[in-house]
Amino acid sequence: MSRLDEAAERLRAALAKLDGAVSPFTEARKVAKDAQARISALTVERERLLARVAELEEDARALSGLTEEVETRLDGAIAEIRSALGR
Repeated sequence: MSRLDEAAERLRAALAKLDGAVSPFTEARKVAKDAQARISALTVERERLLARVAELEEDARALSGLTEEVETRLDGAIAEIRSALGR
């Protein structure tokens, strides 16, 4: 075997070894890219849910005020009925 053939064989072996070493990094890069896409989707979902929670909190505050008003009116109506009945 000539020196050129030996050098070519060593080069092929080195390239095969390099190929084997790079393979896990290629897979890791794909996994990282998929994870980043999932993180982006979850971030968008989180923002949407936070906005919805804020809307529901505002609705709860409005209902709380309404409930207090109804309670006051009912107490007043009950007091008037009791007064009318002589209690």
